[in-house]
Amino acid sequence: MATVDISGYQQKKVKKETKQQAVKGSFSWTELLSKDISFGSGKLSDKKKDSFFFELSTLLQSGIDLKNSLDLMTLESVKEKHVGIIKEIKDKVIAGQSMALAVQSSGKFSDYDFFSIQIGEETGNLAEVMKDLAVFYRRKIAQQRKIVGALTYPLIVLSTSAGAVFFMLRFVVPMFSDVFKRFGGKLPWITQVVISFSHFVEQFFIPGFLLLAGLVYLIYRNRNRTAFRKFTSELILKIPVLGELVKKIYLARFCNTMRLLVSTRIPLLRAIAMSGQTIVFYPLEVSLKKVEQGIMEGRALHECLRDFSIYPPKLVQLIKVGEEINKLDYFFESIAGQYVDEIEHQTNTLSKLIEPLIIIFLGLVVGFILVAMYLPMFEMSNSF
Repeated sequence: MATVDISGYQQKKVKKETKQQAVKGSFSWTELLSKDISFGSGKLSDKKKDSFFFELSTLLQSGIDLKNSLDLMTLESVKEKHVGIIKEIKDKVIAGQSMALAVQSSGKFSDYDFFSIQIGEETGNLAEVMKDLAVFYRRKIAQQRKIVGALTYPLIVLSTSAGAVFFMLRFVVPMFSDVFKRFGGKLPWITQVVISFSHFVEQFFIPGFLLLAGLVYLIYRNRNRTAFRKFTSELILKIPVLGELVKKIYLARFCNTMRLLVSTRIPLLRAIAMSGQTIVFYPLEVSLKKVEQGIMEGRALHECLRDFSIYPPKLVQLIKVGEEINKLDYFFESIAGQYVDEIEHQTNTLSKLIEPLIIIFLGLVVGFILVAMYLPMFEMSNSF
């Protein structure tokens, strides 16, 4: 079993403001579908971080020193909105600050970026760490885009279907209802049901819309509260299919984060702490804090992970093997790749399954409404 060096380890206290920024948007699974999300207000997007770290790592690996690399990046990025950030970092580096402190003081990067760059400078592998950060964000962006691409069409079809049904109930059915009132007589039960539902939509549309808006506002206001995050995360994980998908997405992020940190020779305790700051999903945050405490007490990583149901037995077993042969970074990378493949397969399957179901549902609803509206006319024509 691999030993853990805790000498000189200091558990860093995260500022409250930074933690709140990292938590933003973590209350629901819709965050998973957003493109190029940033780690809170004012932060660089994942796409810009990928570009920044990739360009800088390429220049550093070519033998250019850090100052000249930043100079070249400011020249090449003259039309980019974030060129001022690069100039600010360059000026601080020239003034004698380390790259890690310059990045942190800019306020545009996460603690995860700061600690990774700091380790890169301490070990003399800054270029390699920059490359790993670029790969990390590129994979994260690719994962988000695959999910967005798989679910965009079904969501568009679902929105269009809901709009079409609402239009028929709000405008088309009342027109038929007025016609039926002029003729009098008893309407078929199916027609009465549709007309009653149309009246319900017309009467409660505005109050329902205001209620929904108020609910969204309350969710937005309480999204950072611990009790709310705990409740929503538990609720999401209990949803069939979707809960398992969300779980795999965050486990993949956890493994990717740990792969990068462990590969840069960051002590395991600090890697666990940094992962807890980066993965803004309540069950993982809570578990990683307890895992960190367990490791400090002398337990192995896989033993600590085994205490929590969110970590599958297969993941725990692979990490155990990685600890025994001292190749945790390799196993974290393999696990992350496997989860990414499973996520892509499941999202594509869901997309292909949801599309025909939505179309069939729309056809049934529209057909039901049309039959309900034309049935009285058929009966009146038969009476003649």
